[in-house]
Amino acid sequence: MSDTLRQPAEITYADEIEALKAADNQPKPEGWELSPQAVITYLMGGKAGGTEISAKYVGNRRLIETAVATLATDRALLLLGVPGTAKSWVSEHLAAAISGNSTRVIQCTAGTDENQVRYSWNYAQLLAHGPSREALVPTPLFRAMEDGKLCRLEELTRMGSDVQDTLITVLSEKMLPIPELNDAVFATRGFNVIATANDRDKGVNELSAALKRRFNVVVLPLPDDMDEEIAIVSKRVGEMARSLDLPAPKNVAEEVTRLLAIFRELRSGETVDGKTTLKKPSGNLSTAEAIAVTIGGLSHAAFFNNGKLTADSLAPNVLGAIVKDPVQDKIVLEEYLETVLKKRRDYADYYHSLTELV
Repeated sequence: MSDTLRQPAEITYADEIEALKAADNQPKPEGWELSPQAVITYLMGGKAGGTEISAKYVGNRRLIETAVATLATDRALLLLGVPGTAKSWVSEHLAAAISGNSTRVIQCTAGTDENQVRYSWNYAQLLAHGPSREALVPTPLFRAMEDGKLCRLEELTRMGSDVQDTLITVLSEKMLPIPELNDAVFATRGFNVIATANDRDKGVNELSAALKRRFNVVVLPLPDDMDEEIAIVSKRVGEMARSLDLPAPKNVAEEVTRLLAIFRELRSGETVDGKTTLKKPSGNLSTAEAIAVTIGGLSHAAFFNNGKLTADSLAPNVLGAIVKDPVQDKIVLEEYLETVLKKRRDYADYYHSLTELV
């Protein structure tokens, strides 16, 4: 077993990708490892010959088809959604299936500058020999253009608008100027960009109209259906538990169902029967947070509760997910405990555990 905590998707699912390649008889766009149809099978699950292909995304197939079709054109793709809707996960797997490499990534932050998007310089070489291609340090975007592969931009709206706009020439002209060398990099066929963004976190920057026009936007929603969300959380929890060598008790599915019932009611602002209106917490209580809470509970159960997954194991993580604002969110949780959970016998253990912590 590898000592690496987490491998890129193209390594983790290498057997599935190879099986898809072997069975793939559909035409491929220039520079693609798989055909668009095989990419969909890789993301949504299915069969390739005798190999079972696991579903990487549980949700609306049409959205993924739109994303793949976009990347087969010269138009960039923007995956938009609230935090926790699997934007980065889908971005990684699209890059793995299409380019065979998901590691050309630029993590956008408030401190990201143009040099981290375009290119920078090896200053020892620059001082010794002046500007040259040997002194130039390529970014993941630069390398993707040269190699005809996909580049991923994570949380695009977190970097400043002026830096965002350095992408306009790349996306419209498929060219990156290098004025210091009176030269330019012209993108090889197969190059494209997958960006992710959300507009719910504090500190995000609006995309300019000019930049928005260069992207086709696909909005990844939170799951509408309870059973679908249970399936997503259970699948990812199982995968992560195996990678972390955490035992999975028999009642994991039951606890995931109860946890998601709490999250979905607080997220929607009403009880499942629609009879009681609830205050919403400041956080998103997303599917991703439900996965993190469950994994935290499994770890606590394994090391401190004799392997038993109980409300006591999960409650501290539930509290951390709900109470982001120590004043407002605490009030929201206290009201929910007293008006909803207190009246439910099958949630008595959650009521008592959370009440003690609050």
